Amino acid sequence: MKEIRFHPNTDTHDFDFKTKHAANFLEEGHKVKAVVMFKGREMAYQNLGEDLLNKFIERISDIAKIESPIKMEGRFMNVIVVPTKTKTKKTK
Repeated sequence: MKEIRFHPNTDTHDFDFKTKHAANFLEEGHKVKAVVMFKGREMAYQNLGEDLLNKFIERISDIAKIESPIKMEGRFMNVIVVPTKTKTKKTK
């Protein structure tokens, strides 16, 4: 399983960059855990984290499906996605 970490106010460029990495992991057949980490007063803005994860799910919905829905665990909000189809290994 691969993990991609965000913060509630992650910039769009960083979000796109990390989402691209997650898509590459999914194409290789790995599960991906997307995590939004909250620090200090950011805990008051959990809706921003949920919006970010929903945007992430929307972006990769063509190559992945949700295994575990969005949930809050302490200071971390996460979602686990799995590839819709696995990469086939080539035989020699």
